[in-house]
Amino acid sequence: MSKLLAAAVAAEEGGHGNPLLPHASELVFGSIAFAIVLILVGWKLVPQIQKTLAERTEAIEGGLKRAEAAQEEAKETLEAYKRQLAEARHDAARLREEAKEQGAQIIAEMREQAQEEARRIIEAAHAQIEADRQQALQQLRAEIGALAVELAGRVVGESLQDSARQSRVVDRFLEELEERARTQERISS
Repeated sequence: MSKLLAAAVAAEEGGHGNPLLPHASELVFGSIAFAIVLILVGWKLVPQIQKTLAERTEAIEGGLKRAEAAQEEAKETLEAYKRQLAEARHDAARLREEAKEQGAQIIAEMREQAQEEARRIIEAAHAQIEADRQQALQQLRAEIGALAVELAGRVVGESLQDSARQSRVVDRFLEELEERARTQERISS
């Protein structure tokens, strides 16, 4: 810079001016103005620019951190949802299994009740059949007895109206019939 300043001073003294070289006063005044502008820019403008850059950096980094936090929260929510879905599926499977077991148990109970009812109906039918058979046997015995007394009275020629005598004749007649039936069964076997 000193060479430039010396050349400017020499040119002014010499009187012949180089159009490329500024006058010394302009050079000094320009250098002072440049230094003032540089100081003002460094004192006022640079801190403002740095502050704005810092705010932008902070905003960007904060946005990134918020985005990362939101992404982490979304991942956690997704994991929680997946866990809940798995639990719901497990509960649904458990409930289906319990329903199947209850259904099988109800079917078994109904089958058991139906079998018990069938046994009761069969037993009642057997008891009714036995009662009907006994009643039929008594009616048949009474009718056979009456016919046998009447027939015996005709064969003997005397009246068998006495109840004791009639009972003995009927009993003897039925015993003979039962004995013949047993003999026939033994022969056929």
